[in-house]
Amino acid sequence: MAHGSVVRTYFEGQWHQGDVAILKASDHATWNGTLVFDGARHVDGVTPDLDRHCARIIRSAQVMGITPTHTREQIADLIREGLSRFASDAAIYIRPLYWSIEPGPGFITIDPESTGFAIGLEQIPMPPISASATLTTTRYCRPMLSMAVVGAKAASLYPNNVRMMREALDRGFTNALVADPLGNVAETATSNVFMVKDGELFTPVPNGTFLNGITRQRHIGLLRKAGRIVHETTLSFDDFRNADEVFMSGNLAKVTPVTAFDDTRYQSGPVTKLARECYWDWAHSL
Repeated sequence: MAHGSVVRTYFEGQWHQGDVAILKASDHATWNGTLVFDGARHVDGVTPDLDRHCARIIRSAQVMGITPTHTREQIADLIREGLSRFASDAAIYIRPLYWSIEPGPGFITIDPESTGFAIGLEQIPMPPISASATLTTTRYCRPMLSMAVVGAKAASLYPNNVRMMREALDRGFTNALVADPLGNVAETATSNVFMVKDGELFTPVPNGTFLNGITRQRHIGLLRKAGRIVHETTLSFDDFRNADEVFMSGNLAKVTPVTAFDDTRYQSGPVTKLARECYWDWAHSL
């Protein structure tokens, strides 16, 4: 079931109208979870960092042990071809996918040359500028490299995120602020996170427990270019409780202000506004 109202799917060498079934009951990915994906955005006629998203889906496949079947350039060209089938002002969520079809030796291992590939394009509007999030803690944490394929954007990681979100929603919040196994803040259940204190920005340093997001990296570069100090460092929950501003950074919305962390309340402040403005000024300059 797609989130978007208008969907195009590239599968088995051609574009299809609608949300096409791509997995079979006996595909390795179906019963062993060996599927990776990526997410990009097309908004206002621009597709920021498309090349980096296409490169990351290839890296994710390789981390999972799947042999990619397309180059970064080929994936980007296919995406552009698919985008041409939508209205010029449509906001599109872009999702390339790789998965394993056949098992290898030992039955649950992967046949690395047995690769499925698809691209899903969904028409999903950008959230309104007034949209915000509220955070709480969760009993669940992000895994380490020794526990899971955290170096890939892997579907098998997301059931853990789902239970984080379910716990947060049950407690009346919209998302969770999540720790790594050592108790340091890693990210939220859905995206990377930044906090602001005395005008300076702080974000958890990538330590192998969460993806160093493409949009996260872009924000850091743009904010530094705008003259802001951005620290990548170890952060605690108390650091976030004492912050002046907090915002989430992800592909779907780019910047989402956080207005509460448990009993702590925040305003959507000037640095959060600056992060959004810097991002879209850069994106529209492409």
